Amino acid sequence: MWAWIRGLLGLEHNPVVEDIDPNMKYLIVGLGNIGGEYDNTRHNIGFDVVDHLAAEKESTWKVDKLGSIAVIKHKGRSITLLKPSTYMNRSGKAVKYWMDKLKVQKDNTMIVVDDLHLDYGKLRMRAKGSDAGHNGLKDIQQVLGGSKYPRLKVGIGNDFGPGQQVDYVLGKWSSQERETLPQIIQKASDMCLSYVSIGMNRTMNSFNE
Repeated sequence: MWAWIRGLLGLEHNPVVEDIDPNMKYLIVGLGNIGGEYDNTRHNIGFDVVDHLAAEKESTWKVDKLGSIAVIKHKGRSITLLKPSTYMNRSGKAVKYWMDKLKVQKDNTMIVVDDLHLDYGKLRMRAKGSDAGHNGLKDIQQVLGGSKYPRLKVGIGNDFGPGQQVDYVLGKWSSQERETLPQIIQKASDMCLSYVSIGMNRTMNSFNE
């Protein structure tokens, strides 16, 4: 009865902003660029990882303010997945908005990002660090006011010649890379869930290469 009345009055419960223990709420942000032309590119590996997490947990995406979100559960934790729609260079605006809206602590916010300073397929989780020239991380750092926030870097390699960095980063995966990409995405997803369930330090000790 009460559920029917709440629905009638437009007060139905919103799972995105449910009132739970802040320590049990997490935000996992996959960085990338929106638009079909950026699908299956190296720069969008963050999108690929959170897409995999949503599919694995049978969640669906909803277009919302500054991005698309999906909500999943894992071992009693509530996890909001976010794909910013602000484009890579303005990722910080979306991250900050959803951290504030959901009241998720900085230590419970994981950024999944490509890294050309790591060999293809290498995965490295860190609790803090420099932006290393990555425009998405640079904007997040500016908006959040510091570099102390969790991030999972997915290595995309640097097999490009002088002046070809942009084309490489925004380029499609090679046929050889596509053969092993699913396993890399799966491992990155496992690391995100491990971070949520057993914490940063134990996850780094178990997975970092």
